[in-house]
Amino acid sequence: MTQVSLVVGYLATPGGADALALAVRFARTLAAEIHICIVLPPDNAPPGSVPKGGYEELLAGQAQGWLDDALALVPDDVVAHTHLSFDESFTDGLIREALRLQAIAIVVGGAGGGLVGSYSLGSVVNELLHSSPVPVAVAPRGTRDSKVERVHEITCALGQRQGSDLLLATAVRASRVAGIPLRLVSLVALDPTFGSLRGDSEAVRTHALEHAERTLAAAKDELPEDFPVTSTIVNGPSVEAAVEQLGWDDGDIIMVGSSRLSAPRRIFLGSTAAKMLRVLDVPMVVVPRDELTDGEDHS
Repeated sequence: MTQVSLVVGYLATPGGADALALAVRFARTLAAEIHICIVLPPDNAPPGSVPKGGYEELLAGQAQGWLDDALALVPDDVVAHTHLSFDESFTDGLIREALRLQAIAIVVGGAGGGLVGSYSLGSVVNELLHSSPVPVAVAPRGTRDSKVERVHEITCALGQRQGSDLLLATAVRASRVAGIPLRLVSLVALDPTFGSLRGDSEAVRTHALEHAERTLAAAKDELPEDFPVTSTIVNGPSVEAAVEQLGWDDGDIIMVGSSRLSAPRRIFLGSTAAKMLRVLDVPMVVVPRDELTDGEDHS
């Protein structure tokens, strides 16, 4: 059986500590190994201005120290490795490592520039949420201070756009492997196009309930009998108001799909998911529209 791997995009910052803590939680939940990765810029100094290799060696030595410190934070019951690589782009280097290690997800911390609720999306996280070919998990600020050891429940927020089938399958698979409850949430009633076309709140609600029932039936077909899976719909004056109604506990995660604007097999954080980020303080996992296939060009 292939070992399940998680890649952590690590920096020696509070956001890096949040990412590592979330990865440890995921690793325990999924019996996975952690790969803590730092990507450094290559030496672009003009020839002769510094001793050959001096810049990279100095930077690599510092980064290896950070990696060693991070490794020391990983509990004894979780297997972890460290990786140091060079790339012009932290994002591209991280994606390359994730593909090389066949990771099921890249885990990053939300603390950084650009405050959004409990998340603070720095440039690297923002780029990942618009380009990664593998799922990206974003840890809210303060995850490092949580005492939760495992994921307790997966909430999967589903619409009807392309990629929803893969999102549902990914959530079902994760719930089954981890043996944890799955909560399916239909976002159909929040779709502005559908709502404006119908202009009939009861019709919208009926359509959303039918969508919820279909997704529940599809999930049950893939799960053992009596597996804890539920389905609900959300509605409200805004996405933010709707998702806040659901009720959240420490140990929950939410899984969402990519925008219809995303390129095939790439993530693009859509407006609905972005609005959720503003009000939720549970980790969010964003899943690409399509799966990568073996032998595919990853450039």
